[in-house]
Amino acid sequence: MRSPTRLDEPPRGRFRWPFAGSGRRTVEAWLLLLPSIVLFAAFTHVPFLRTFVDAFHSTPKGRRPSHFVGLDNWVDLAHDPIFWKALTNNTLYALGTIPLAVGLALAMALFVNGRIPGRAALRMAYFTPTVLPMIAVANIWLFFYTPDYGLFDQIGGLFGLAATNRLGDPSTALIAVMAVAVWKEAGFFMIFYLAALQQIPPDLREAAAIEGASRFTFFRRVTWPLLAPVTLFILVNAVINAFRTVDHIFMMTGGGPDNATNLLLFRLYELGFKFWDQAQASALTVVLIVVLASVALVQFVFAGRKVHYR
Repeated sequence: MRSPTRLDEPPRGRFRWPFAGSGRRTVEAWLLLLPSIVLFAAFTHVPFLRTFVDAFHSTPKGRRPSHFVGLDNWVDLAHDPIFWKALTNNTLYALGTIPLAVGLALAMALFVNGRIPGRAALRMAYFTPTVLPMIAVANIWLFFYTPDYGLFDQIGGLFGLAATNRLGDPSTALIAVMAVAVWKEAGFFMIFYLAALQQIPPDLREAAAIEGASRFTFFRRVTWPLLAPVTLFILVNAVINAFRTVDHIFMMTGGGPDNATNLLLFRLYELGFKFWDQAQASALTVVLIVVLASVALVQFVFAGRKVHYR
């Protein structure tokens, strides 16, 4: 007579995992993650390591192969005035676009989260710029900025204002492209804020109303602290977006006039694909990655202290 099968014993004739319990679940999890890990490493880590190695070598030209040059590429980059101009422009670009985009996104989310007529249409209108390709957005704003015939000058002409070449003036070109980025990104950030606002329990608002708290007090004491995790996520993405901008710069100004809108990623494009200087482009890529990693680390270390997750 066969002994009865134990409940925790796998049926006979079936494959038995060499690991049991938590060990088996760990193996299964790693096997499920393996395809994503391979693709992620193949398209991010391996290219970065290759770029890091190329940054220490010269650019191969014709039959002359590349050779090890040490830190010469970074020394040349440090003596490049256009690099410092692009770094300055990118810093101003980030300082100008990030607060405006995040603040506008929060304001729009608070507005469409209330009970107002046409709320669904307003949400769609705010989010529409996000789904448009940046190339299409650049062409739309080129029409807005065109001197004499553009939308802005047509409206300004009704009030007797003179035509202005906003993209051709070094003093206004960077501000003009910053406005395009804010218009494009605010709707994307609004979706995250709106989702977070809808997760706040209505009981908190009712309790605050019973205590006589004003709407501003409720926002400052309750809503804003609860939005801290989403705000940190949005800030990290906004910083990354600010330093990887190139599409509308390429379409609208080409980095001009007089490098007034030349940003780091556009300078990287010029070095790598316009001048075919692989070594300088690799060095600038490493600098850009280090800058982004440092800023993200600072955000998580300092801003993360004030973030409380429920």
